[in-house]
Amino acid sequence: MLEGKAAVVREKAAPLTIEDVTFGEPREDEVLVRIVGTGVCHTDMVVRDQGYPVPLPLVIGHEGAGVVEKVGAGVKNLVVGDHVVLAFGHCGTCDNCKSGLPGYCTEFYDRNFKGARMDGSQSICDCHGHDLGSAFFAQSSFGTYAIATERNAVKIRKDVPLEMMGPLGCGISTGAGAVLNALKPHAGSSIAIFGAGSVGLAATMAAKAVGCTTIIVVDLHDERLALAQELGATHTVNGGTCDAVEEIRELSGAGGVDFTLECTGVAKVLEQAVDALRIPGMCGLIGAANLGVRASLDMNTLLFGRTVRGIIEGDSVPQVFIPQLIELWRQGRFPFDKLIKFYALDEINQAIADSESGAVLKPIVKP
Repeated sequence: MLEGKAAVVREKAAPLTIEDVTFGEPREDEVLVRIVGTGVCHTDMVVRDQGYPVPLPLVIGHEGAGVVEKVGAGVKNLVVGDHVVLAFGHCGTCDNCKSGLPGYCTEFYDRNFKGARMDGSQSICDCHGHDLGSAFFAQSSFGTYAIATERNAVKIRKDVPLEMMGPLGCGISTGAGAVLNALKPHAGSSIAIFGAGSVGLAATMAAKAVGCTTIIVVDLHDERLALAQELGATHTVNGGTCDAVEEIRELSGAGGVDFTLECTGVAKVLEQAVDALRIPGMCGLIGAANLGVRASLDMNTLLFGRTVRGIIEGDSVPQVFIPQLIELWRQGRFPFDKLIKFYALDEINQAIADSESGAVLKPIVKP
C-alpha cells in the first residue's frame, strides 16, 4: 500500500476535491506508475457531469505519463524505471484487439468507464479506508500514482520531456490518428476540421504532415483559429459569423471537401460536417456527446456516395502510434507542445475551467 493524493469526483458536476488516498499493490498484469503529468480531456468533464454514468465517487484522469515504480509478477515488457504514457484499456484477446483495432475492443466500455477493475475491485481508497472508483481508462491518473495494466502502459524513450507526453495517450492521438489512421487523406486532398480544440488542432497538424493542400478549420474562437493557421490550416472559418458549410464549399473550389472531421460532439455540427462533403466524401466523427444524443442527416446526402464513420482513439495501436507521434514531434513536424499549459494538482479545477472556457487548449496537471 502506498499513500498519496488524488483528485476525486464525489458529486455530479461538482468541483474535484484533492484528497489523501491509499494506492493498492499492482496485480499480476498491472504496474504502479508515479505520475509526472496528466492531460485534461473533454471526456473527464463528460464523466464529472455524468454524461457517461460512471459510478461516483471516482478518481478520473486518463492522459497520464510517468515512471514505473512497481510491476506485477506477470508483467513481461516493462521494468521499474521505464517511462510510460498511459493509453486506454482493452482486453487484447477479442477479434478486434487481435486485428489491430483495440479502440473497438468488445469490452471497451467496461474497461474504461466501469469505474472499477473488470472483477469489480478497486485500486484506491480514501483516508477513511472506503473504496474510491478507479481504473478509469485503466488508470485514474489525476493523482500522485496510478495503477495501470501492462497493455495500456506504453514505454517511450527517456530523452523527451515526460511531463508533457500524457495527452498522446488520448486526445492528441485521437485527433492525429483520425487523420493518419482512419481517414487516410492522400497528398493534395482537402479536409475541413470542425472544432479547434486540442483534438482538432492535432488533426490539423496531422493533415499538414500527410500533405493535405486544403485544410479548413472551423471554430467560434478567433484566437484558436489564429493558432490553427500557425499549425497548418490553409483557411479558417468562424462558424458564429457565417454559414460554415457555404464558406467551405466556396473555399474548396469543388463544392465541398474530400474529408471532414467532427471534433465537438455537437449534433448540429455533425450535420454541417456531412453537408460540407463533396461527392463522394468521408466524414469522421470523434466528438464525444452525452449518451442518447441524436443527429439528423438528409438520407440523399449519404445516398450519393458520402460516408460517415465513427472513430475511437484515432484507430491507433498505442504501442505503435504513440512512439510515432513522439518522433514526429522530435522532428518538428508535430508541435503539439504549443497547445500545453501546466498546472499543479491543487489547481485542477482551474485547469478544467480553463479548458472548458477555451482559454487553454491542453492543460496538464503535474502532481
